[in-house]
Amino acid sequence: MGQQEMKYLANIVLSLIIACPALVKAWPDPMRFQDAIDGFTAQDESAKPPIGAIVGTGSSSMRFWKTDDRFAKDFAPLTVINRGFGGSVMHDVEVFLDDLVLRYQPRAVLLYEGDNDVAEAISLEMILASYDRIQARLDAEAHPPRVYLLSVKPSLLRWSMWPAMQAVNAALKARAESHPRVTYIDVASPMLNEAGTPREDIFVADGLHMNAKGYDLWRDAVRPIVIAQEIEFEPKQ
Repeated sequence: MGQQEMKYLANIVLSLIIACPALVKAWPDPMRFQDAIDGFTAQDESAKPPIGAIVGTGSSSMRFWKTDDRFAKDFAPLTVINRGFGGSVMHDVEVFLDDLVLRYQPRAVLLYEGDNDVAEAISLEMILASYDRIQARLDAEAHPPRVYLLSVKPSLLRWSMWPAMQAVNAALKARAESHPRVTYIDVASPMLNEAGTPREDIFVADGLHMNAKGYDLWRDAVRPIVIAQEIEFEPKQ
């Protein structure tokens, strides 16, 4: 499917959402993650994390990046903290922003959301409004962190939703281009084959979550950009 056809489908999806509000769901209850947040708190109490590190947060694609400690390895020598929590949407990050991000006084934030939002039929307007509130709170910090927005990824399981996900990506990219401390990173394009569909060799059996090959693609897309901008701020040993 070509770019014009994808844009056409995206417009149809957005038109249906606008015309049929019943298709749009409310945000899921963020309190379903209270146990996960409490787990992060307990983890911090047992091993105090560094202040001024780079915090990664968002849904399961961010969470599973730390499997086998590869999140730390992929960004070495930068100091990073992974606070991904599976199944989350943008609003969950907003609600728990203090516990997930601000408590660490990070110098930078890697954010991955939008994937589950689209799957939950959350409207583009709601996703962006939640992101804007997150960004406003980050901007209000004494030392506002830089933000790296990771694009929503394509997947085998959710390929039918890709037009709506592309709309989210376009909107997040536009947000980044208008903000001096926000960088949009395209992790989606490397995940597509020459036919423009998701590569089958980069996912685990569920067709949604990535295997090591998938995370290799993410590392190669994200690491050079983050290293280039953050290495000068890394504390000297």
